[in-house]
Amino acid sequence: QVQLVESGGGLVQAGGSLRLSCAASGRTFSNYAMGWFRQAPGKEREFVAAISWSTTTTAYRDSVKGRFTISRDNAKKTVYLQMNSLKPEDTAVYYCAADLEATWYYASGLEYEYDYWGQGTQVTVSS
Repeated sequence: QVQLVESGGGLVQAGGSLRLSCAASGRTFSNYAMGWFRQAPGKEREFVAAISWSTTTTAYRDSVKGRFTISRDNAKKTVYLQMNSLKPEDTAVYYCAADLEATWYYASGLEYEYDYWGQGTQVTVSS
């Protein structure tokens, strides 16, 4: 079992920054890949970013490349999503997820490959 708790969401103006955190508990954090997904009102959940458990591989959706950075601190069992230059279209509930079957270099963008999910944190970007 893995428990994931997101934090750091909030209301920010366009162009601003937020850093999301996801704290994990349960199984050994350093042995699984982590991802961030988001869901805007009326839309399906979509991939945002992922990081392998070795941190050697990261992946991003095209619309956030150069603005968002995913990182992890295995000692703190926490994964982060630094979001800069935020846009109104980034408004969504952001979820972190854990992929327990990933190899050391793998960071998946596929929702079905993730085994555990957090409850989500709201990010609202005003124009």
